[in-house]
Amino acid sequence: MPKYESLLYINGEWCSAADGGTRAVINPATEEVVGSVAQATDSDIQRAIDAAQRGFEHWRSVSPQERKSILKRVAARILEQRESLAVSITLEQGKPLEEARLEIDRTVDAFEWCAEEATRTYGRLLPQRKAGSREMVIREPIGPVAGFSPWNFPAAMAARKIAAALGAGCSMVIKPSEEAPAICAGLVQACHDAGVPPGVINLLLGPSDKISTRLIESSVIKKISLTGSVPVGRKVSSLAGQFLKPVTMELGGHAPVIIFDDADVEKAAAMTAAFKFRNAGQVCLGVSRVFVQQNVYEQFLDCFLAHVSRLKLGNGMDPDVTMGPLANQRRLDAMEAMVADAKARGATVRYGGKRWGDQGYFWEPTVITDIGDDALLMREEPFGPVVPVVSFVNFEEVIERANQLPLGLAGYAFTRSLVRSTAIVDALEAGWLGVNNFSPALSEAPFGGMKDSGIGYEGGPEGFASYTQIKFVSQDSL
Repeated sequence: MPKYESLLYINGEWCSAADGGTRAVINPATEEVVGSVAQATDSDIQRAIDAAQRGFEHWRSVSPQERKSILKRVAARILEQRESLAVSITLEQGKPLEEARLEIDRTVDAFEWCAEEATRTYGRLLPQRKAGSREMVIREPIGPVAGFSPWNFPAAMAARKIAAALGAGCSMVIKPSEEAPAICAGLVQACHDAGVPPGVINLLLGPSDKISTRLIESSVIKKISLTGSVPVGRKVSSLAGQFLKPVTMELGGHAPVIIFDDADVEKAAAMTAAFKFRNAGQVCLGVSRVFVQQNVYEQFLDCFLAHVSRLKLGNGMDPDVTMGPLANQRRLDAMEAMVADAKARGATVRYGGKRWGDQGYFWEPTVITDIGDDALLMREEPFGPVVPVVSFVNFEEVIERANQLPLGLAGYAFTRSLVRSTAIVDALEAGWLGVNNFSPALSEAPFGGMKDSGIGYEGGPEGFASYTQIKFVSQDSL
């Protein structure tokens, strides 16, 4: 496959960086250079900001019905290119091609749902207090938005931001990860092809610190949306706070999975293994800590290990592969540190535990037991294919252990008891819960975390509304 160059998109045109600067994009399965990504300069950033301002002044006056029609065309264009866009994800990010195809399907769904939601941004008419008066609440687009999307789901996460912002009548400057830029460029091209006017969507690529600082400090940008790590979220929200700008932050998690003794243990083991190692464990909602009730612990562990042993590791372009590489060298280093820490504390590596092969960023699917809650793996999100499986005695104990971290993005439980299901939903401190399943990421559902896992929501009416602001209007007849 020929190497490509991911360009900037500013005011309806594709362009190189002002100084021609680029950076290589690496295939994590082969460590080969597959393309280059432009490195925006200060002047490029300012041009994108100016374009977003002009684009907003036009786009805000476009009717919701017309915005709906355009976003529907964006979705159709993405669907037409499903295979080529999926290939770009796999080449840059590493996940198996079938997983990449499913991510494109989620991307299409996001644009289609936000297209419909554009015509459902209702206000409210208050009961009349006196003759001849009207009091109402109306919603309007908040203004130009800066969006920062991650490398682990480079299509779906960018789509959530772009589709909602444009559907609400905002313009956007989107900044994706430099490690997986081509798919976001593909989404922007779909917007271009569908007739999104110049300046309404702009794409910047390059150094994250410089671009994020310039965008947040600009008086043009009215809202910030970030999907990223907790440390990055703290930095971005702190800077935004200096300028009193609203933020949406979807940050890290450390999701517990609780297997009670009345669950279908074999089914729970199969589902947990499949979900844990999807995208090589690089899933913010993914399985991080598995708690199994003591009297079914060995049964679950045997079933879980059997499913893990059947995973096929390799290049995501191979149709037989079920787990690809990690996205970068940083994740390999993190896996090595976590496994080493667990071993030093007396934990047992029951499966995997080391780098796989001598080319690419591959790490074996790894299962660790006999590990204490003080281990690094139990305290920090692994964001990779390493999982601890530990036992617990009763409901009160496991809830305390599951909730003891300052993170609360997702949590899951398996039980046949309706009473216990209700109790676990009430007790777990997480914004995204699944009982006897791993909650699907639906466009119509809000997605956000508690505690240090985020601020606000992406998706659903709640996420869409965050791209609007409210006016209260009181009107009398003279």
